[in-house]
Amino acid sequence: MALPALRIDTHAHVFARSLPMAAARRYTPAYDVTVEEYLARLDAHGMSHGVLVQPSFLGSDNSYLLQAIARAPQRLRGIAMIDAQCEDTQLQALHQGGVVGVRFNLVGGAPLPDFQGAWRDTLTRVAALGWQVEIHREAGDLPLVLEPLLKLGLKVVVDHFGRVDPALGVDDPGFRYLLSTGASRQVWVKLSAQYRNGGSEGGAHFAGQAWPLLRQHLGTDRLLWGSDWPHTQHESMTSYADSWRRFETLVSDEADRRRITGETAAQLFQFA
Repeated sequence: MALPALRIDTHAHVFARSLPMAAARRYTPAYDVTVEEYLARLDAHGMSHGVLVQPSFLGSDNSYLLQAIARAPQRLRGIAMIDAQCEDTQLQALHQGGVVGVRFNLVGGAPLPDFQGAWRDTLTRVAALGWQVEIHREAGDLPLVLEPLLKLGLKVVVDHFGRVDPALGVDDPGFRYLLSTGASRQVWVKLSAQYRNGGSEGGAHFAGQAWPLLRQHLGTDRLLWGSDWPHTQHESMTSYADSWRRFETLVSDEADRRRITGETAAQLFQFA
């Protein structure tokens, strides 16, 4: 089957209830989602490629992620979770399996990793692979999280508009800091999961205010779109189709949408 024109979903998950779960987790799924279901959604919505992000509740066992990518290796890439003492052989196996970055899911008061200490050597090797580091953390702490990563020369991707305080929106100091990182050219932001920034209506209102600021300060070559499918903990609030419609509404210019979901994503996630 010929793929549609370049259009990349940069944030989705697959998992099964039967898999070993991380001991420390905020959420346990009550259902399964397979890579076949995800590929079907890509097909139904004209997406050429997709990026699977390791769910935090599966911890650093990335075997299910690698199996999923192997079902469509030309079409899928992965973002893994690793331990601070990850060995070179593990990194190389992930790299050969289609992984192009690592994620730190730090929401909900998770302790901040010591990026300049315990993680420094491993992150240096991550940078040498050309990988990105993906960050999911409330906006207020972004300066603490991003500064050491930027000093290490890493490419940093910030999830879900930066996860602002809904009461503050674009006036959240963490969001203002995020805008300031545009000058570094090391930071990308995912225009994904509006609902994680104040619910369905509140999140859409925030996104509408945030988009022109993000475009101005980072540019469309540093912005990404992700479906956040299957929308864990927000399944009843949205759907894959709704996620894409919200993005089309938010980014009304077709050339901007093409750049964000095409060239920008293809280069960062190594589809190009």
